[in-house]
Amino acid sequence: MAVTRESVLEALKGIDDPAAGGDIVGSGAVRGLNVEGGTVRFVLEIDPAKADVYEPARAAAEAAVKALEGVTDVSAVLTAHSAKAPPDLKPQRKAEPQGPQPVPGINHIIAIASGKGGVGKSTVSANLACALAAEGRRVGLLDADVYGPSQPRMLGISGRPASPDGKTILPMRNHGVTMMSIGLMTNEDQAVVWRGPMLMGALQQMLTQVQWGALDVLLVDLPPGTGDVQMTLSQKAVVDGAIIVSTPQDVALLDARKGIDMFNQLKVPVLGMIENMSTHICSNCGHEEHVFGHGGVKTECDKMGVPLLAEVPLHIDIRMASDGGAPIVVSNPDAPQAQAFRDVAKALVAQGVA
Repeated sequence: MAVTRESVLEALKGIDDPAAGGDIVGSGAVRGLNVEGGTVRFVLEIDPAKADVYEPARAAAEAAVKALEGVTDVSAVLTAHSAKAPPDLKPQRKAEPQGPQPVPGINHIIAIASGKGGVGKSTVSANLACALAAEGRRVGLLDADVYGPSQPRMLGISGRPASPDGKTILPMRNHGVTMMSIGLMTNEDQAVVWRGPMLMGALQQMLTQVQWGALDVLLVDLPPGTGDVQMTLSQKAVVDGAIIVSTPQDVALLDARKGIDMFNQLKVPVLGMIENMSTHICSNCGHEEHVFGHGGVKTECDKMGVPLLAEVPLHIDIRMASDGGAPIVVSNPDAPQAQAFRDVAKALVAQGVA
C-alpha cells in the first residue's frame, strides 16, 4: 500500500509537542512535509533554545512514520528561523521567459490545423510524418487533438508510455516516427472531459516533459477550430509554420479562412493549404467525380496568397491504411494516393522547415 501525506500526518498527531502543548501537527511545528514514493521528509520548526527538549519528540516522530506500511526511508530534522527574519519571507522566484521559446532538441515545429473537424487533418498528419521520415528526417508527431486522439490507431501504436523518474515521459515510436498522444494515456473508448486550463497544461507537458530526443521536425496534429490549444502552442513554442487542411466544399473553406486568420494574428507563417478528398475515381469504371467539389482550396489559396501544397484524392486505400495502423505512405509508398504526401514532404525539406 502506498503511503500518503494524510497517513503521515495522522501518525504525527500522536506525538506530543513538549513545549507548546497538544500534538506537533496541531501546534504547527511540522513543516515541509514531502512524500515521494516510500520516502518521507519533514522538519520540526522550533525555538532554537529548546532543541534538547524537542530531540526526543523528533526521534519519536521519525519512528512513528517509519512504522507506517509502505515507508522505506524517513528524514526528520529540527530547524529554526532567526527571530529577525520576517515570517512571510519567501525565496525570489526566477522570472519565467516571456514569449514563444524553442523546445530543446527540436529544430522545427509545424502545426497541422483545420477550421472544422472531419476534413482528414489527422490522416494528413500521419502520412506527412511518415513521408518526412522516408526522406531521412528525424520526425516527431505530437497528437494535440485531445478530444479525438487518433494517432495511436493510425500509426499502429498501443501500450502506455513509460516514465522512469515519474517526471519525464518516454514517447512511442513506429514507422520511423516518434509519437506522443493523450490517447496513449486513456482507454480507446474513454472520453477526455477537460476545460481550457487542463488542455493547456497537457499540451505544455507533452511539449516539454516528453523525451523527444533530437528531432529535425515535430508535427503537431491540432484539434479543429481556433481555441485554447492553438493559442497555447503559438504563445509557448516557436512554431515555424502552419499547414491548413480543408475539403473543397464551401462550408469547410469558410472555417479554413478563420484558421488562416488565427495564425496570422498569432504571427505564425502559413506554409500552405492541402485540399483533402479532392476527387474520387471509381475503382470499377474509372469515372472521376468530385464528391465535395473541386478546386475550392486552390481558389482560396489564390485569394489569400498562400501556396496550395497538394490535392489528396478521396480513396478507400488511404482510409483502410490509416485504420490498419500503417499509413498509405508506409503500406504502399508507390501508390498514386501516396504521392501527394511525399511531394509535400519533399517541398517542406526543400524550404528548410523540416
